[in-house]
Amino acid sequence: MITDVATTAATTHDSQVLPDIHTRLARRGLLPAEHLVDAGYTSLPHLEQATREHQVTVSGPLRGNPTRQHRRNEGFARDDFHIDYDKQQVTCPQGQVSAGWHGPYPTSSPTAAPLIVARFTKSQCRPCPARTQCTSTADNARTVGFPPQELRVRTEQQTPEWKARYAVRSGVESTVNEFAHGHGMRRCRYRGQGKANIQHVLTAIAVNIERLSGLPPTEETPTPRRPTAFQDYLDQREIPRLKSWRTLGS
Repeated sequence: MITDVATTAATTHDSQVLPDIHTRLARRGLLPAEHLVDAGYTSLPHLEQATREHQVTVSGPLRGNPTRQHRRNEGFARDDFHIDYDKQQVTCPQGQVSAGWHGPYPTSSPTAAPLIVARFTKSQCRPCPARTQCTSTADNARTVGFPPQELRVRTEQQTPEWKARYAVRSGVESTVNEFAHGHGMRRCRYRGQGKANIQHVLTAIAVNIERLSGLPPTEETPTPRRPTAFQDYLDQREIPRLKSWRTLGS
């Protein structure tokens, strides 16, 4: 069932909407224990905020690794380095141990996590036989940036247990498809964000009613409605009443 509808400008990033959604759901007592979202909502700061403020586990695929090596699928990307948070050391694929551990530093983007920066020295990187797979700079050594340990959830997302749990979200994608193709939600019928929100809310109500009408009837016999005072008045005077006024079972 659809429990919350939010309408924002097209320029608003999905991750910025998530805190307000959780606040509204908490106000109505509808917060889930785990919230399955797509990659547009998996801002690491907001994942941590949902856990801290609402005790909600937000699960969704993290956005891609931004390093050049990862984008080109060549060389050593960030995930190829072993990170030891206890010793505050990073070991590269060639076995070299970082000489510096700094941060975490805040980033300029409100949807990006703070980063810890591990640095290797020039004496480590220059003679390395795999240097071209690690860095393209001629003089500088490799640096690796990564989020703090409590925000590092990318490894967990590679496990079969996480993938099986996240597969449940396919039902949400089918709902999005129903809205877009079955009800024309990609186009606003009215001008202004307020009127567009009314369109979205009414469409969501219609979808909920349609789904409820398709549920199988319960096995329990429905409780008959009590007759109204006017129906009692008609019965007492043996005045026939319309069939539509009759209570269940009468």
